[in-house]
This record gives sequence, C-alpha cells and structure tokens, in this order.
Amino acid sequence: MPRTVIAVLSAFTLFPIFLHGQQHDMPGMKMKEHPPAHQHESPSMQMGAMPQPTTLIEAELHHASSGTSIEPASTPTPMLMSHRGSWMLMLHGTAFVTETQQHTAPGQRGGDKLFSTNWIMPMAQRPLGPGQLTLRAMFSLEPATVTGREYPLLFQQGETAFGRPIIDGQHPHNFFMEVAALYDIRLGKRALLSFYAAPIGDPAIGPVAYPHRLSASEDPLAALGHHQEDSTHIAYNVLTAGITWRGLRFEQSGFHGGEPTEQRWQFQPSANGHAIDSYSSRLTFSPSANWSSQYSIAHIVSPEALYAGEDLQRQTASIMYNRPFGSVRPDGTRSGNWSSTLLWGRTRPLAHDSTHTATPQNSYLAESLLQFASRNYLWTRIENAGRSTELLIPPGTSLPPDFEESPIGHVQAYTLGYSRDFQIAPHLLAAPGVQFTSYTAPPSLLPTYGHHPSGVAVFLRFRLH
Repeated sequence: MPRTVIAVLSAFTLFPIFLHGQQHDMPGMKMKEHPPAHQHESPSMQMGAMPQPTTLIEAELHHASSGTSIEPASTPTPMLMSHRGSWMLMLHGTAFVTETQQHTAPGQRGGDKLFSTNWIMPMAQRPLGPGQLTLRAMFSLEPATVTGREYPLLFQQGETAFGRPIIDGQHPHNFFMEVAALYDIRLGKRALLSFYAAPIGDPAIGPVAYPHRLSASEDPLAALGHHQEDSTHIAYNVLTAGITWRGLRFEQSGFHGGEPTEQRWQFQPSANGHAIDSYSSRLTFSPSANWSSQYSIAHIVSPEALYAGEDLQRQTASIMYNRPFGSVRPDGTRSGNWSSTLLWGRTRPLAHDSTHTATPQNSYLAESLLQFASRNYLWTRIENAGRSTELLIPPGTSLPPDFEESPIGHVQAYTLGYSRDFQIAPHLLAAPGVQFTSYTAPPSLLPTYGHHPSGVAVFLRFRLH
C-alpha cells in the first residue's frame, strides 16, 4: 500500500485515540451558551453535544458544511466537540481508501487505481459582540494520496493534469480546501444577518457540494455533473452576505472565478492577484426541518485554464430531503436516516473564442442514502450528464490544434452501493464497502466506449464520530 495512503489511515486512527485520553463527561450544550467553569479547564470530546437544529436559522448557525451551503436542519453531522473557555471546538472528517476499476467493452478507455480521497475540518465558535463568530478550515491530503493528479472515472472531464485536459478522470482536491471566518447576528427570533469571508472558500452557488452532502457521503467517487453543479466549492477570495427570515434566505457572493491550478499544495489566493471578478446569488427555502431547496445563478469569469477566453453563466436548482427514523441512541441520534438530493446544473458560455461554441450543457442528478439498523448503508446515484467532444480526445494528450469543443450528448450513470460501520477505535468508525456503476453512452461515443462501460469501487471508509 502506498505510504501516502498509510499516512491517511494513521492520522485518522491516532487522532481519535489521543482525544479519548482527554475525554471527560460533558452534558449537551447550546451553541451560544458558555460552558460551566470546570469545563474551561478540562476539554471533552463527544458526538452529539450540540442539539440537533430544527429550523433554517439553527442549521445556519451550526455551520457544519462548506461555505454557507445548507442541508435540511434534521441532517445528522457526526463530529467531535470540546470547550475551551468561551470557545466551542469541533472536528469532523472522512477518508476513503479506494480501489476502482473503470472499463469499457473495447478496452480502449478506463483503468484501475488504488487511491485515497479525504478531508478534515476543524472549527471554532464563540459569542462575540452582538453575534456569533465561527472560524473554520478544511484540509485534504489528496495532492499526495491521488497520484498522477487524477483517478480513473469514465466520462468525467474538467480541469487539467500536467497541462493536458483530464479525460475519464477526476482531479484531486487542494490541500487547503477552505480557510474562512463567519459572523452571524440575530435580528430578533425569526431573522439572521450573516457574513462570510474566505481567502479560500465556497461562494453561494448550488447545494452542498458532493464531498460534504449526506446523500453522497458513502460514495467515494465524484459526480459526473460536478463541473455543471458544484465545482465552485473551492474558490478564491470569497465574500458572501446573507439575510434569513424564517425559512427563506437570500445570499450574494463575490469571488475569483478561476478554478485551482494543478499546484494543489499551495495557498493560492496570494498568487497572480486573484481579484474578485465573479458573482453569484442564491435563494434558499426550507419550509421544515426535513426539507431544503435552493436556486442559484452565477457569472464566472474564465474558470477553466484551457479556455481562458471563456466566461460562464451557471445555474443550479436542488431539492434535499432528510428523514431520521428508528430508535433513539444514547447520544441523541436516531438508528436510521434517509437522505436524498435532486439536482440540476447548467453552464452556458458567455464570452467565447474560436475554440468554443456557446451551446449550454445540462446535468441532472438523483441521489439517495439509506442508513438502517444503525450500522448499514445502502445508496444509489443516478445521473444524466451533458458531455462534450473533449471525450473524443485520447486521455493524457493535449488539445489538438484548432480544437473546437461542443456538446456531444448525455451520459447516464447508474450506481448502487453498500457499506457497514465498525467501531475500530474511540471516536473512529471504519466501513468496508462496494459499489457498482453502469453507464449508457450516446451513439456518438459508442465507437470509443462500447455498449457496456462499467465501473466498480471497493473501499474502506474512515469517519470521525
């Protein structure tokens, strides 16, 4: 097994064991309350110390996802928690060690690879002045654990590796996924004013991105529609302001539109003067604790390095549903949960050069994750993703001279998977799992991919709990 994969496993195994040595009993506490005096000196770590949100405003103050995106308030979030003085400290994270095999009938495309996708998020909150301050960061070792700057994923496209377009592969995330400060001010019981500032962060576009939304949390592979739906979850110099009234929220963001470069260890906002040049708006509606929906629209300046003259308009709409069920466990969570997402994303070129047409592309996704009998997970992901003529380029080669990218049709992907949790250390769960994907390609891609392209992923998932 590669040393980088071993490093990920060691980090996720040893950290909870260290915390267990620090543990003391701690009663549940509300976010805005100060802990008792004896807890100022003795930190404690456990899951479920924070009451489960029941409204949109409570879910926002939870800040358990990237950027300012929101899942339904009833969505459970496993995390470790501690108090130090007036600060509440939180930590959550996930790591997959995955062996995937992606194959086509003619044997011309695909491949197999052992790799790890992973992220960890430390967060700190405290009352400050009239509101609540949240400091949050997110890190990933994927620049080391996804070798060759990509892992195999049939029909995926977007970004570059070694200056060439990534075809049939997914790029790793940056080491710095987010560095952000959030400040929330309650305007009475039913309204909230929010601010978000991040040299690296997530602007107000789309739903919760696939690495962080619960309905995708057991799937180790990226969604095919990622670059039409939620690829802006790592952007530079993000400023967002939002206002919430009851179950309705409006946000406006400014950010730098260029996507991360291949130098994924760097703290990139200071390089090349990443000025704010793009903007987005998002409207969120959450009528109850189990439902959340959003519509967002963005003007993104030159997101892709290979098409520097092209700006994009991106629109997304999504509906998310979450339903806890089953018996109540000692930590206050339920033994079962059902989380689902319906998502549409659309990109349309706004300014294009001779290498591009202005035809929009649409992608659609339906995702559902069922947790049952406490430890078991069953999930599906169904996609209908718009693809372009980039897929006709042999993987690992440069763009041909005078190449003109244009839509080539939609690819359907049908995924089904299962995993089961095992407690392997204090505060650490491991779940072996497997998933299968069957693809259907449009006629124009059949000579390249054949009639029965497919993929399988066998993995071991680790999660702080």
